[in-house]
Amino acid sequence: MPRAHIELDQLAVIAPVRRRTFGSFVEHLGRCVYTGLYEPEHPSANDDGFRMDVVGLVRELGSTTIRYPGGNFVSGFRWEDSIGPREKRPVRRDLAWHSLESNQVGLDEFAKWLKLTDSELMLAVNVATRGILPALDLLEYANHPSGTALSDLRVANGTPEPHNVRMWCLGNEMDGPWQTGFMTADDYGKIAARTAAAMKMADKDLELVVCGSSGSDMPTFGDWERTVLEHSYDHVDYVSCHAYYQEHDGDLGSFLASATDMDYFIDTVVATADHVGNKRRSNKKINISFDEWNVWYLKEHQESQEADAEWRHAPRRLEDVYTVADAVVVGNLLMTLLKRSDRVTSASLAQLVNVIAPIMTEPGGPAWRQTTFYPFSITSRLASGEVIRPVIEAPTYRTARHGETSVIDAVATVDEDRAAVFLVNRDLQEAAQVTIDVRGLGSSRVGEAVTLADSDVYAKNTLAEQRRVTPYANKSATLADGVLTIELPPVSWTAIALHRATTRGGRRHEADPAPRSA
Repeated sequence: MPRAHIELDQLAVIAPVRRRTFGSFVEHLGRCVYTGLYEPEHPSANDDGFRMDVVGLVRELGSTTIRYPGGNFVSGFRWEDSIGPREKRPVRRDLAWHSLESNQVGLDEFAKWLKLTDSELMLAVNVATRGILPALDLLEYANHPSGTALSDLRVANGTPEPHNVRMWCLGNEMDGPWQTGFMTADDYGKIAARTAAAMKMADKDLELVVCGSSGSDMPTFGDWERTVLEHSYDHVDYVSCHAYYQEHDGDLGSFLASATDMDYFIDTVVATADHVGNKRRSNKKINISFDEWNVWYLKEHQESQEADAEWRHAPRRLEDVYTVADAVVVGNLLMTLLKRSDRVTSASLAQLVNVIAPIMTEPGGPAWRQTTFYPFSITSRLASGEVIRPVIEAPTYRTARHGETSVIDAVATVDEDRAAVFLVNRDLQEAAQVTIDVRGLGSSRVGEAVTLADSDVYAKNTLAEQRRVTPYANKSATLADGVLTIELPPVSWTAIALHRATTRGGRRHEADPAPRSA
């Protein structure tokens, strides 16, 4: 059995846990919105047509910030189509996903849905095929209290209070030839800078995200970020990163090490952004919005016949059904985002419902959790306070795609009352014995230890078997003399909550247990 040892010290702080790390993404794509979030005829639907069974799962998932309405969709979107009386809203063709958009769910409706889920809106504007004035109009409609033409229109449409959107994306994946209105880095950098400057004339406190590369495999990666930021650095706050991973040709070992590629991606973009800042003699730091990340079997979708010549409303698109191995990778990617909380201060799991999503629905039927739901929901619930950098001593293995990689990965968080440790075992066959020195965290006992693993690493949750894969209590976890010992099954993701002994009023006090999800 492989053995590993991890040292944790609460002084080895990386950064605070950023609640926006636990964001997600809703795009008008496939069945994400229609029959996903919104299905007026569904038995669980509220008066606004939203599926309350899905709302309950989103709340359990713990998503905090929702990027909307795209994605590729936004590059052909006219936001004015999606407001006002529903019967007067036009049906449009969406070129991005070859679908018909009914516009029955728009900004005002989506904002109502956000209140049900306690989520923050991150709004994307169409700079690809429209430009500065439509972005300013949308900003006025969304955020101005009243007394102007567009804010009064919002009030007349039944939304008296402004939406107060703080985060705004300046387009989407503008380096991609698949994007309607895609541009060179120079052209995009100029329009993004002008749009950002104009939006901040209206509200200097907006947080603006400029498009980085749509993937680290793009031929312009790195140079794109440099050029765009040389134009827009003074006006924006974030640069975006997008990354999707999948198993290629049965190479599970490389797939399980995907987080190492994400780490490289972040390193490169941070270095590029800081290079531009240093050239400008600027004290400002551009942070990263990793606002699309997930496992996505894109190659299989591209080779399938799921897209056809017919224009349809809400066709089934990109409905990946995830395995245990996929969930382990998603959990590990989220761990990497936590480790990089010093610069990655916002992230969005793409997407939320039905489309490469942790939540699935059947029209008129149930909603259920995919395997990837669990590492996200548990991490969102347990991670709090500050992120702690672990020191890991573990065996390594060689991957075809990512070189030499540690078999064990880990990250920890700690606040006044509790600590949490998140672990993966990438070994394909053997369990690992892991010892974790938590004396530096002041931990007194194990509150819970849960593992996601299965003898079949390709087991899935489906409509027929909705709970085939669920986390289970890992009873091997023991804490003695400040050392935590646990056995990690092969191809597994694990979370451990630790109660901390704190001092209150001069007396030692054991913290209350971490809150549990419903």
